[in-house]
Amino acid sequence: MFKKEWCKVKLYNREVNDLLTKSKLPDADYVINPYIGCTHKCIYCYAEFMNRFARCSEKWGEYIIVKDAKKDIKCNDMEEKTILISSVTDPYNSIEKKYRKTRMVLEQLVDSEANIEILTKSKNMLDDIKIIKKIKNIKVGISMNTIDDTFREKIEPCASSVDERINTLKVLHENNINTYAFISPIFPGITDCKKIVDSVKEYADYVCFENLNLRGNHKKVVLDFISTNYPYLMDLYNNIYVKKDLSYWENYQKDLNNYLESLEIDCKYYFYHDKIKKQ
Repeated sequence: MFKKEWCKVKLYNREVNDLLTKSKLPDADYVINPYIGCTHKCIYCYAEFMNRFARCSEKWGEYIIVKDAKKDIKCNDMEEKTILISSVTDPYNSIEKKYRKTRMVLEQLVDSEANIEILTKSKNMLDDIKIIKKIKNIKVGISMNTIDDTFREKIEPCASSVDERINTLKVLHENNINTYAFISPIFPGITDCKKIVDSVKEYADYVCFENLNLRGNHKKVVLDFISTNYPYLMDLYNNIYVKKDLSYWENYQKDLNNYLESLEIDCKYYFYHDKIKKQ
């Protein structure tokens, strides 16, 4: 079990002009990130690139910047636009319990005509379920990549447990909120997507899949983790992440497609990061 002190971070406040920013993501026109940084301490976090904008002396995962916006969120004439909360932080990391920046954002979006999407791996988002139910066009994604909580503790030591995430989907579903499971990142040879789908299929309206994408400083961290804990998988990881062989993902997607078709579950793939593949 992880120690609570592992999840401590240095807090900063920073004034920003606006929380709403344009996005280059394939399925989001705008993003809102109430924080920079996160308390989950995921070893694979791609958002580490934010370090160069954060201007903090601590390492990524050891700080959070709480954003104080000068302006309220203005999203008039956005009927066909999608706003994602969030892309480089978890909007319900543990700091949200104190600062409620995500809640403030949702309160400003209650009357919005935009498509609002929340992506989190935290059970804490249920704190805002009453507000979420007031937003007309909203869906909530719960991120997970395993049903093995021992593995989850190794790679996401300060995040909600597997059971807590499944229960979060269940409660959202019971409250008639549009939900999806975001199975990400898929660790080759470790993540069993079929078992995850089986655990959430009653509560998720659809499922998304994203492969483990290694770049930047966390590439070495993850490969060292695999070498230490799963040495028998190193040939596979070297083939994918050093030799850049994509055939593993191509075959993986074909196999998943056959399984999902048998269950009649809608899905979306984010395996290549330059395009989306739909079932």
